[in-house]
Amino acid sequence: MSRTWARVMDWWDGLSRAQKWIVGIVVFAAVALSPLFTPGFIDTPGISFGGTMAQFAMVAIIAIGLNVVVGQAGLLDLGYVGFYAVGAYTVALLTSPESPWNRLGPTGFFSTPWAWLSCVPLAMAFTALTGLILGFPTLRLRGDYLAIVTLGFGEIIRLLADNLADITNGPRGLSEVAFPRLLENDLHPEGVFSVANSGGRANYGTWWFWLGLVLIVGILLLVGNLERSRVGRAWIAIREDEDAAEVMGVNTFRFKLWAFTIGAAIGGLSGALYAGQVQYVAPPTFNIINSMLFLCAVVLGGQGNKLGVIIGAFIIVYLPNRLLGVHFLGIDMGNLKYLFFGLALVVLMIFRPQGLFPARQQLLAYGKAARDLLRARPADKEPAQ
Repeated sequence: MSRTWARVMDWWDGLSRAQKWIVGIVVFAAVALSPLFTPGFIDTPGISFGGTMAQFAMVAIIAIGLNVVVGQAGLLDLGYVGFYAVGAYTVALLTSPESPWNRLGPTGFFSTPWAWLSCVPLAMAFTALTGLILGFPTLRLRGDYLAIVTLGFGEIIRLLADNLADITNGPRGLSEVAFPRLLENDLHPEGVFSVANSGGRANYGTWWFWLGLVLIVGILLLVGNLERSRVGRAWIAIREDEDAAEVMGVNTFRFKLWAFTIGAAIGGLSGALYAGQVQYVAPPTFNIINSMLFLCAVVLGGQGNKLGVIIGAFIIVYLPNRLLGVHFLGIDMGNLKYLFFGLALVVLMIFRPQGLFPARQQLLAYGKAARDLLRARPADKEPAQ
């Protein structure tokens, strides 16, 4: 199995950039059409496959953002769910009729059809500001100390949402959150993104999945350009050895703050996506368990590999939904997802600690190509005596 996997990785690394784009477009089209033409062996019997894929798109965006922080810059963030919560509550507080900060209607500054779309950049900006404020005093810490601080941040956000009942409605949460009002007609009076569109393959989950795919492509292009820039090289240097990077002239604090802020903004985008899709935001969603699951997606897929963490996110979302309703010895296997994830991580750390799709594999491939090129060059002739 490991040899087969290695051959697949070598085949992928041997492709040119144009060939990788062609393969990516084909895979993207197949994934996008999967809710409409779902093969029976991958269908989720206990839940709509479109809803499963919509959830996957949200978690994939979170995994990409967390990968910038953990995989690229090497910052152990255990409270990333806090940024997810800030993005979701930004949309909910501005659009829910149960919020005192609601800005919909004739007295507000958001029109109902475009309210959700108007709130998305605000959610990202506010979440990025939150990451900047949190990162400025804490990113001078390293390792376990930084992990504990970020863990505390995630819990503080959840407890604030739970206790500020006058603003967030406390544990009851905020309902009737705005969502995109697109393609309204007699069949779908509130548009295809409404929860009322729950029938057929092209239900509201499928439409949210397609929207999530578009956002994923945009984020991948942005993060990919950053990886190939001076910023990405600085992140890798900090991840490998922060002291050595600082000695070589890299402003480690500034680049870590960049990673933290960009990762926070992406997390806020996913939170806005969640708030619009579910149309209900409550504190229990943003607990520490979900934060660990997000980190699990990054570790499973391969830290530093943005495509690998997307596959890790798919595993995290698809596995429990696939096993939901499947009973073995009277036990619903979908309720044992944490057991399966724990076992998967143990096995992975033993046999493949770098993850399923390690980023180092790509770097080594470039190194191998360079060595092969040097060996292929004819030896220089010695100068005549």
